[in-house]
Amino acid sequence: MLAQVPIAIPLQDNKSPQVRPGQSSPGVVEATPRVITPTTGLVTIESDLQQADNTTGIVTATGNVRIVYPDQRVVATARQGQYYSKEGRVVLSGDVDVIQADGHAIKAERVVYDVNRERITAAPPAGGQVFSRYRMASPTPRPGATKP
Repeated sequence: MLAQVPIAIPLQDNKSPQVRPGQSSPGVVEATPRVITPTTGLVTIESDLQQADNTTGIVTATGNVRIVYPDQRVVATARQGQYYSKEGRVVLSGDVDVIQADGHAIKAERVVYDVNRERITAAPPAGGQVFSRYRMASPTPRPGATKP
């Protein structure tokens, strides 16, 4: 079964205006180029069974769940997935694998994603551990800094 569930997510703003170094008058900012990544909010869910409750706003997918979220370049698999639309929360449970195109990954028994705050909480299986892999960005050298 295949369903497309629209999720409203705000545009991502990758750069904010910066205050000029040494500026003396408050409120004057130098606008730096803003890169806006458009989002569609479209999520594709594949599973053995799906149920949606319009009263509670909960969408539940069970059995061989595969979620594709192109806006965030994420693919997740689990035994069960639930989207709480009124709370803006996604709960994946049972052998959860979340993989991003940039190499980030999480393996856990349960993953909770707060859509509005863009925060993830992962819980391990009983007696196990959570596995996560993140690509760390190299620090940007400060102007005038010398290498050791």
